[in-house]
Amino acid sequence: MEELKERLFSEFPPVSTEEWMAKITADLKGAPFEKKLVWKTSEGFNVNPFYRREDIEGLKTATSLPGEFPFVRGTRTDNDWKVRQNIDVTDFKAANEKALDLLNKGVDSLGFHFAGDEVTAEHIAVLLKDICPECVELNFKTCNSKSAELINILAAYLKGAGVDLEKCAGSVDYNPFKKPLVSGEVVDNWVADAAEVLTAAKALPKYRVLAVDACLLNDAGAYITQELGYALAWGNEIIAKLSDAGFAPDEVAGKIKFNYGVSTNYFTEIAKFRAARWLWAEIMAAYAKSGDFCPCASKAAVHVQTSEWNLTLYDAHVNLLRTQTETMAAALAGADSITVSPFDVTYQTPDDFSERIARNQQLLLKEECHFDKVADPSAGSYYIEVLTHSVAEVAWKLFLELEDKGGFYTALKSGEVQNAINASSAARRKAIATRREVLLGTNQFPNFTETAAEKIKCECDCGCGKVQEAALPALDFSRGASEFEELRLATEKSGKTPKVFMLTIGNLAMRLARSQFTGNFFGCAGYKIIDNLGFETVEAGVEAAVKSGAGVVVLCSSDDEYVEFAPAAFKALNGRAEFVVAGAPACTDDLKAQGITNFVNVKSNVLETLKAFNKKLIH
Repeated sequence: MEELKERLFSEFPPVSTEEWMAKITADLKGAPFEKKLVWKTSEGFNVNPFYRREDIEGLKTATSLPGEFPFVRGTRTDNDWKVRQNIDVTDFKAANEKALDLLNKGVDSLGFHFAGDEVTAEHIAVLLKDICPECVELNFKTCNSKSAELINILAAYLKGAGVDLEKCAGSVDYNPFKKPLVSGEVVDNWVADAAEVLTAAKALPKYRVLAVDACLLNDAGAYITQELGYALAWGNEIIAKLSDAGFAPDEVAGKIKFNYGVSTNYFTEIAKFRAARWLWAEIMAAYAKSGDFCPCASKAAVHVQTSEWNLTLYDAHVNLLRTQTETMAAALAGADSITVSPFDVTYQTPDDFSERIARNQQLLLKEECHFDKVADPSAGSYYIEVLTHSVAEVAWKLFLELEDKGGFYTALKSGEVQNAINASSAARRKAIATRREVLLGTNQFPNFTETAAEKIKCECDCGCGKVQEAALPALDFSRGASEFEELRLATEKSGKTPKVFMLTIGNLAMRLARSQFTGNFFGCAGYKIIDNLGFETVEAGVEAAVKSGAGVVVLCSSDDEYVEFAPAAFKALNGRAEFVVAGAPACTDDLKAQGITNFVNVKSNVLETLKAFNKKLIH
């Protein structure tokens, strides 16, 4: 290839992988490479610290082009995704006015959500008044039992408007597996219902009406490879069962829309969407071998919405950083359309300001960063190409396992899918509790002067309609920050603000480092932190701590000095406050023998430790 002939930095001699490894091994000074530098992900594969051209040699996906099978680089030759904003409809006239306003503000895809008993021809006519259905993508979500009726009403409205149905694109979100996932209900009649929806949708050739809402799995805390593997099984289940019901596989595939979530695991998310298109195309290729098959059906239609699992109540403006990272990943990976969750969705119905910012996050990437001008710019990156294959390999293995067990719905009925995702969510929340996974402003670097109880106007962290005594286990939609927020809200609502006094003494570098660490630690519970520049004696520090009214006194010094300072401070305090040693000194067992029991360090479970202090200080 011509571009491979160009040589940049030719004055530098080539360095082989063996030479790199020799240098790394020398610099590690005997430390094992695998333990020190290889990232062992929770997704089921490892990531090396560097990759080279030889790592992608022989990978077919590295030589494919945008718009070409297997579509790893995109189903289009451009990257002009649609900017979607959703509207929760209670007043159809007001929703129409809002929609018309949004169309003048950069939105070219609208999502309307409304209750099933509101599905009437009159309401749809009011909702779509003056909206050009040929110019904007229209998407609808309502009760599953009303989906077919809604499609018939839409078809009648569009025909009555005299528009070209071949130019009208959109979706109706009929999700056959929402009830098993969200409320633990069995839906053994789903094939008949889906067939009715699919039959009705023949009147709307460009509408996707069978939803694979993998975003539910994402919002419940699924790992990336789980979300993808289950989504593939979900889509294949729909095609297999409706094919058995008499529909052509390509007809069914052409009506499926994949609604994925996207988290802040930036490069892995880019790889996920590339792998998603690739693996779906391979599944469709298997159906194509059985008879006539439209090649277009192999192209996955992908809508992406930013994750709600990692959104936070405290320091909520940090949510903007999270959703911007997520939007960038989805855009670079070739999403067909994107919805950005407003930063305040965790505590209130988003207002005009937060919705405008959410829209502008996408418009910024288009109008200022020009992300829409290049299809799959990550192609050829050794790292991302290998990640794409790693994600695909693990997700494909999960897909095959479910197929061997009878398919996606069988796995739902056994509770396997729900239990696996809930276990992943619990593992991720434990990682947050121990700070192995960071939520800025929640479990690390909190703004401990912030209060949030007064700004909560809606309870958004719910089970989304769970029913009691459900036949199946349901997904747990608790966010990653939920337990920390519960802890901190308990502090607020108690009417007390415990004070934590930093008794800093001895080695300057260590006492500063440990006071900062411990301040962040206790700040996660909303405690007031009283820091100091240092004391000459522990007695002076204890006297200042008692005078401040602190409920917790933290000794911050070096490990060697704790042998002397910790017993002296503990004795001087004499039970007038909780005494804590910052760190894990070698003399820990000796200090425990003297009655000192509280230690905080990088191995501490922050959440459980703070829960224990809350029981002592605010109850």
